[in-house]
Amino acid sequence: MQKLAGIFALDIAAYAVMSNHYHVVLYIDAHTAKTWSDVEVIHRWQELFNTSKLAQRYIQGHTLDHGEMGKLKELIALWRERLMDISWFMRCLNESIARQANAEDNCTGRFWEGRFKSQALLDERALAACMAYVDLNPIRANMAKTPEDSDHTSIQQRIRAAISGEQPKSLLPFVGGERLNMPKGLPFQLDHYLELVDWSGRHRDLRKCGAIAENTPPILKRLGISPKHWLYLNQNFESRFKGLVGSAEAIRHACRQLDKRWVHGISDCRRYFSATPC
Repeated sequence: MQKLAGIFALDIAAYAVMSNHYHVVLYIDAHTAKTWSDVEVIHRWQELFNTSKLAQRYIQGHTLDHGEMGKLKELIALWRERLMDISWFMRCLNESIARQANAEDNCTGRFWEGRFKSQALLDERALAACMAYVDLNPIRANMAKTPEDSDHTSIQQRIRAAISGEQPKSLLPFVGGERLNMPKGLPFQLDHYLELVDWSGRHRDLRKCGAIAENTPPILKRLGISPKHWLYLNQNFESRFKGLVGSAEAIRHACRQLDKRWVHGISDCRRYFSATPC
């Protein structure tokens, strides 16, 4: 997963690999993909698939005529688009896993039950809720007792790096709150997020909201999500939301851009991504 992310123009924000499925939160870095030279695009695509003879001749320094160069430019543009496409990333990831699994079982045929499901996270609230949901998957499944014991998760990888005062280079870093000239990364503080995940993993009974609000991590206050709604999101994110996820305003804006009139789940987004008091 992380090797593929290094080839694609995609960054991993969170992941959890379970016994029969996995979750991953991805950031599409279209800006970086557009800065790649033609040669870099070819080299990246070569790490995944065989390239055309035209591309091979080009990177070897051969001169191409006008028609050949035009055809190559079309191919490079196509490969560049695919290298920032989540569907192609998932295709490469799932196919490699399926091949390895079938080889281990000495069988052939379909490995995955169906196509992957995806949700577009439209704002900080949706991003934080989805990341925490993913990072807490092993705890919710009773496979681990604490985030640091949750094997094959981004939260465990981040905690181990944080002990040394670092952030994992293979994951999208936490860069803090919004500010001028903000670098690429997650718009939260790492210590706030780690505290939030740990706090969330300790609570399952939504009726105790009033008793835990006093210890709510600062990030919830900044995002404007009530502790009661946060705990619900934290446990039901995948089953509750489909397609676009975020505040009602963010969804309406996305609908206008996508020329869509209605989105499934907008009433839940309006309810759970608002600053409703406990």
